[in-house]
Amino acid sequence: MLTLKGITKIFRGHFLDSISRKRGLFTALDGLSFTLGEGEAVGLLGANGSGKTTSLRVIMGFTKADRGEVLFDSKLGPMGRDFRQNVGFLPERPYFYPDLTGRDFLCFMGALNGMSRKGIRKSIIEWSERFKIDFALDSKIKIYSKGMLQRIGLCSALLHNPKLLILDEPLSGLDPIGRKELKDAIREVNRQGKTVFFSTHIIQDVEEICEKVIFIEKGKLLYEGAIDKLMTSGESFYEFKISKRSVGKNFEWNGNTLELEDFLIITVSGEDRLAFLKKLIDKEIDIESIVPIRSSLEEIFYKVKNREGRICL
Repeated sequence: MLTLKGITKIFRGHFLDSISRKRGLFTALDGLSFTLGEGEAVGLLGANGSGKTTSLRVIMGFTKADRGEVLFDSKLGPMGRDFRQNVGFLPERPYFYPDLTGRDFLCFMGALNGMSRKGIRKSIIEWSERFKIDFALDSKIKIYSKGMLQRIGLCSALLHNPKLLILDEPLSGLDPIGRKELKDAIREVNRQGKTVFFSTHIIQDVEEICEKVIFIEKGKLLYEGAIDKLMTSGESFYEFKISKRSVGKNFEWNGNTLELEDFLIITVSGEDRLAFLKKLIDKEIDIESIVPIRSSLEEIFYKVKNREGRICL
């Protein structure tokens, strides 16, 4: 759907900014390259200041890269009106006209994208109901809460039925219920065939929504690839739940142990699980269950990163 090739962006300090004057130049993106495939749900991960927003601004044409290029699939059309009609974008800090109603704002955004009045009305009904903001469409935006603003913003990004949806920190500042509802909606949009690309510094959001992840740090690519591949790269563990009553006095094992009233839960590494299982069988110890422990994406990422500096799987 789109490809970044060697994107470098250097910001020069503002003359009023004493910190920037001392530092001179700041490299926000440093030879960044990655690809988004059609129909994928991809998360752009990185700490605050890692270059996520700058990457999205370069893709959207709001910021010009100093080096490198952004290549778009022909289905998105050339940069300009055709491109905008096929891309939905929600910035991290969108501006909403406070004295417009939600309905008036969406009508305005639809008109900017060349939609017919009939198409706008139909799309407003569809997306406002999906994002549970239909009850507030005739109220002025200035009374909207943070969650309501995020909902109306997502409606505006999807109103014109784009092929590519780009979101900058779309779940920031939402309460748990709002986060779940919007994550469900983003997954649904992706299942409809739209390519979804969103930035976040919260790894769990990507783990729950995406099949692919891009990690960047200080403007450089650390990892690009399938989440499943990254998940299988970490060390695995298994929990064995065994009967205390069947364990003899001379039974010894290596592993973390949790003692319950009637059971012992012993955690062993993946490479030791077969030997431990054989030992249990040989000792005729009753096994209640064997459960693999799935490390989180965050745990695996930071283990691999700290070990190798750059992730290459």
